[in-house]
Amino acid sequence: MGLRKFTTLFLIVFVIYYSNAQLDSLVQIEQSPRVNIQLNEVELISENKDHYFVSGNSNGTATIIINDEAQDFEFVNGKAAFASDIDFKGRLLFIKANEKVTGKLYHVSSSKKGIPRVRHIPLWLSILPPLIAIGLALIFKEVIISLFIGIWSGAFIAGGMRFGSVYYFFDSIFSVVYKYIIAALTDSSHISIIVFSLLIGGMVAIISKNGGMAGVVKSLSKYARSERSAQFITWVLGVAIFFDDYANTLIVGNTMRSVTDKFKISREKLAYIVDSTAAPVSSVAFITTWIGAELSYIADATAGLPGFDASYTPYTVFISSLKYSFYPILTLIFILLVIYLKKDFGPMLKAERRSRTTGQVSPASNKSEDEPDMEDLSPLKNATPHWSNAVLPVLAVILLTMFGLMDTGMSSMYDSLVEAGSRPASSAWSDIWPMIGSLLGSEDASFFLKMGKIIGASDSYVALLWASFAGVALAIILSVGKRIMTLFETMHWMTTGFKTMLPALIILTLAWSLAIITSDELHTADYLTSILEGNVSPYVMPLITFILAAFIAFSTGSSWSTMAILYPIVIPTTWAICQSQGLDTDVSYELIFNVISIVLAASVVGDHCSPISDTTILSSLASDCNHIDHVRTQLPYALTVGVISLLIGTLSTLLGGGWFICLLLIVISVVVLYFILQIFGKRAVVD
Repeated sequence: MGLRKFTTLFLIVFVIYYSNAQLDSLVQIEQSPRVNIQLNEVELISENKDHYFVSGNSNGTATIIINDEAQDFEFVNGKAAFASDIDFKGRLLFIKANEKVTGKLYHVSSSKKGIPRVRHIPLWLSILPPLIAIGLALIFKEVIISLFIGIWSGAFIAGGMRFGSVYYFFDSIFSVVYKYIIAALTDSSHISIIVFSLLIGGMVAIISKNGGMAGVVKSLSKYARSERSAQFITWVLGVAIFFDDYANTLIVGNTMRSVTDKFKISREKLAYIVDSTAAPVSSVAFITTWIGAELSYIADATAGLPGFDASYTPYTVFISSLKYSFYPILTLIFILLVIYLKKDFGPMLKAERRSRTTGQVSPASNKSEDEPDMEDLSPLKNATPHWSNAVLPVLAVILLTMFGLMDTGMSSMYDSLVEAGSRPASSAWSDIWPMIGSLLGSEDASFFLKMGKIIGASDSYVALLWASFAGVALAIILSVGKRIMTLFETMHWMTTGFKTMLPALIILTLAWSLAIITSDELHTADYLTSILEGNVSPYVMPLITFILAAFIAFSTGSSWSTMAILYPIVIPTTWAICQSQGLDTDVSYELIFNVISIVLAASVVGDHCSPISDTTILSSLASDCNHIDHVRTQLPYALTVGVISLLIGTLSTLLGGGWFICLLLIVISVVVLYFILQIFGKRAVVD
C-alpha cells in the first residue's frame, strides 16, 4: 500500500471514529463564540437520524438543567447537540433553562435502526395518575387495584405514550412491578417502616393472645364508662404519643380498639380520632421525628435571603410560625367538640348509627361485605387478663423510641462537633450536651432549642426499629415467662400478627410507587407550582400556598414530600415579593411565618383527605377499619376544618398577624365549629 493510499485510509478511519465519538458527547464541537448566554426557554428536537438537539435560539455557552443536573452546552446557530446513546426503550428528560423556569418533559428513544425520536409530554398529564388512583378508589371502594391502575397510567405516560405498540403497552404494565414497586421496596426508609409495622403487628398479636389487651380494656373501663369517655381517652393517648405519627397511629389504634368496640363506637370514628391526632400533634410539637426535616427545609430556604435577619435561627422561625398552625390546632379541638356534643354529620353519622343501633362496629364484620374477617386475636383460654402483659411492651416501644432518638441524635451531634473542630472529651451525652450551643451559634441556647437540634439530627427509623423489636421481644418474654404460651406459640401468633399487617403494607407500597412516578419522573409538583406562579400580592401568598400544599399532599399522599417541594419555593418567593413591594419588615416576617406554617398545616389537610396517604393507611390498619370507609368518613371533617383554617390563615396576615390576632381568630373559629356541629350535626342515638 502506497503512502498516499495509507494516509487516505487513515484519515477516513479517523474521521469515522471521531464522528462516532461525538455522538456520545454532550456538546457539539464546533467553532463558536465563547460567550455565556442566559436562556429563558429550551426545547429538545431531533432533526436528523444521528442527533438530538437542544434548541435555544442563541449562540454561546449556556447551562441547562436536565433531570436536576446542571450541564454546560455550547450553542451554534441556536442549537447544541445532545448525547444520542439512548436505547429503543428510551428515557425521560426534564429540561429547564434555569432554576426559575418551568421545565419541559420529553421522552427520548431511538428506533432499532438508531433513528432518534423525541416526544414532548405535556406536564398537565402528570396529575392524571394520582387523580385516577384516587378517583377509582373512591368510586369502587377498592384501593389496591385503583393504585395499580394509577401507577400503570403513570408508567404509560412516562414511557412516551406509544399507543400503537403492543410491546410498550404490556411493558408499561410489567414496569409497575419490576421498576416502581421494586424501587419503593429498595428504599431504606420504606423498608424500615415496613419492618417496624410488622414488628408492631406481631407485638399486638402476642399481647392480645396473652390477655394483655383484655387487661387494658378491663383497667380502662374504670375510666371509660361511656362512649364519650372512651373517645376522650383515645384523644388523650393520641396527643400524649406526640413524638412520631407512625408510632402514634399503630399504638393508639391497636390499644383502644377493644375499648371503643365495647361501647359500640364505629371503627370509622376510631380511625378518625387516631389519624387526626397523629400528624397534627407531631407536626407542631417541639420535639418530634418531624422537627429535623422541618428545620432543615427552613434553614435551606432562608439561607442567603437578602435582608433576612440572621438572628432568626430555623428553630426560632419554627416557633414563631406555630401561631399560624390553625389546622392542626383546630383539628385537635374539633375532635373534642365532636366527642363532647356527641354529634356527627355526613358519612360518619351513618357509620355511628350503624354501630350504635346494630353493634356492628365495622361494615367488614358483615359476612356479605367484600373484606374477610380479621384473625381471631381473643385471649387464649389459659390466659388471665392483666394489663401489665400489654402495657409493659407498649411502654418499651415508647421509651425505646425516645432513647433511640436521643442516642442517634447525640451520635450525630458528636460527629458535627468533630467536623466543626470542637471535639468533646468523649462520646458520652454529658460531654456532648454542653457543647451543642456552639452548633446553634449561642452558648446560652435553651433546653428546647438543644433538644430540637438533637432530635432533628437523629435517625428516627433506627429508633423505631429498636423500639418495635424491644416491644415484641418483651411480649414474648412475658408470655413465655408467665407460662401463658410456649415459645412455639409466641412465634405462631407473632407471624399471625405479621399477616394482619400485610394488606395495609401492600397499599403503602403501591402508594410509595405512585409517589415515585409523580415526584421523580412526571414532576407533578413542578406543574402544580407553575400554574400558580406569577405576579401576586404578598397577602395572597398564604392562600395560594395553602391550596397548592393541600393539593400536592392530596395527590402524592405525603406531607414530607410536600414540605420538601414547597419550602424552597414559597419562602424565597414570598420574601422577594415582600421586598419588591416595599412591605414593612415586621409584616414581611409575619408573612414568612404564616407561609411556613401553612405549608405544614395544608400538607396535613391533604394527607387527611387522600386515600394514598401513608398515615391514613396506617390509621385504617391500626383501627381495623376499611380504608376507603375511613377516608370517606374523615373527608367532610377534614374539609370543614381545612376551609376555616384557609380563611383565617388568609385573614390573619391582612389583620397584621401576631399572637393576639391568631389567638382571637382561633377562638372565633372554635365558636364557628361549635355552631356547625350544633346546626348540621345529629346524635347517632337520641338519649
